[in-house]
Amino acid sequence: MAGSSSNDNPNNNKDYHDPPPAPLVDAGELGKWSLYRAVIAEFTATLLLVCITVATVIGHKRQSAEGAGDSCAGAGVLGIAWAFGGIIFVLVYCTAGISGGHINPAVTFGMLLARRVSLPRAALYMIAQCLGAMCGAGLARALHGGRQYERHGGGANELAAGYSAGAGLAAEMVGTFVLVYTVFSATDPKRKARDSHVPVLAPLPIGLAVLVVHLATIPITGTGINPARSLGPAVVYNGSKAWSEQWMFWVGPFAGAAAAMLYHQYILRGAAAKAFASSYLAHMHHAPS
Repeated sequence: MAGSSSNDNPNNNKDYHDPPPAPLVDAGELGKWSLYRAVIAEFTATLLLVCITVATVIGHKRQSAEGAGDSCAGAGVLGIAWAFGGIIFVLVYCTAGISGGHINPAVTFGMLLARRVSLPRAALYMIAQCLGAMCGAGLARALHGGRQYERHGGGANELAAGYSAGAGLAAEMVGTFVLVYTVFSATDPKRKARDSHVPVLAPLPIGLAVLVVHLATIPITGTGINPARSLGPAVVYNGSKAWSEQWMFWVGPFAGAAAAMLYHQYILRGAAAKAFASSYLAHMHHAPS
């Protein structure tokens, strides 16, 4: 403001601005088309994510079965990981300016905890993501045919033989931590202000995080790290094992997302220290001399 001193506020020297916390409930938001446009974007993006990736998984298993003895048949674990990471890169790039490009209830949960989105928006996003995943799995089933879809497991997440439920839960937690930590780092206002000349910089590391996590955890759980991605194929495939282990693909990702939020916001960004310093300064300002 004109006439104010730059020394009045030490934050004036920053080349970025932290957005104010989103209200827990924003009634005015519910009457805006921008909210529903964002919900539609989340639905569509999750539909495309699940359709493309589940079709890749089924196609790999189908080609491997038909080309028995051929080690190069099918996309392989590396190809599946690239399918997940690549489509996430594309979809985040396309939807980030509309909805934030969450495409994952765990990411939305982390953003809610960080007060980046309101509770109604988060709830609508999660509903849209789950419905989109169901439709995407149904479309993948239609592409490959019901018999092949059922024969090759429907792309449903299940704990692999030889692994304990604790190992599967830990894999989901660690994998989601890596993803959500990357999302917070890539969308940090400080980084965005200084890297604005590279518009694809945020979607790229997010896609790479998804890729490397898949390489590490496909052998354990088939890689969920996204409750909607796990729920959609489970509904369409409707296998007893996929349902009995479904809890793992919700508890793990939500716990990992919460841990990533706490680590980024309160340790790396120092939100706790800043809040303490602000309250201390306010106390000292009002304390009697």
